[in-house]
Amino acid sequence: MNGSDRQAYDRGVSVFSPDGRLYQVEYAREAVRNGTAVVGVRGADGVVLAADARTPSPLLVDGSVEKLHDVDGRLGAATAGHVADGRRVVDFARRRAQTERLRYDQPVGVEPLATAVADHVQEATQAGGTRPFGAGLLVAGVDGNARAAGTGERPRLFEVDPSGSPSEWHATAIGGGADAAREHLEREYDPDVGPLGARNLALGALAATIDADGFAPSDVAVAVADADGYRSLDAGERASALDEAGVRAS
Repeated sequence: MNGSDRQAYDRGVSVFSPDGRLYQVEYAREAVRNGTAVVGVRGADGVVLAADARTPSPLLVDGSVEKLHDVDGRLGAATAGHVADGRRVVDFARRRAQTERLRYDQPVGVEPLATAVADHVQEATQAGGTRPFGAGLLVAGVDGNARAAGTGERPRLFEVDPSGSPSEWHATAIGGGADAAREHLEREYDPDVGPLGARNLALGALAATIDADGFAPSDVAVAVADADGYRSLDAGERASALDEAGVRAS
């Protein structure tokens, strides 16, 4: 296919090329790869989310650009790629979680929420007058449906990519340097890892995505989603976590 033929398919969000590709979706995936990394690790008792939160300028207030998000007090989400697109997808997830609670008087499960978000993202790949979201998403939490059924707590971690495809993971990374982070996770992951081990593993994988000795506490965001709900680590907890993981910048 020559350049002019490819340009013809570039102009249509929902038009397949002769070799079965949607170029706008591929460009959206590239936007995710150009963002800073986020990592998710599912342990025996919960899921740890860690994000590279370094700012491009010392004048930018720390924490003003969020990468980790509280969805409903129980579930969390991490975004990589275009910040505005990620915020819109997270807002949809929050509305969906509240709708499920109001309609059924029970919290939404991790998989149903991830699937609903994926369906929403996929719609942007097949409709005119829009474009795919340039953001990837990790959705994490303890499956409330399993807990309510008395089958025990079941931490779960899903990825939603710009094509609208959901996939469940033991541990994964998206954003810049995600390949290096996944290599680290594949070497070190243990399905029986506890809360502290999951946090150290997530921070170690995140450190593998940068060309530096480590992170300062203000350069990372860390959150945990377990049976007690979703919570973010404060500055002191992040400093201790970086020390324990051996990735705090000197």
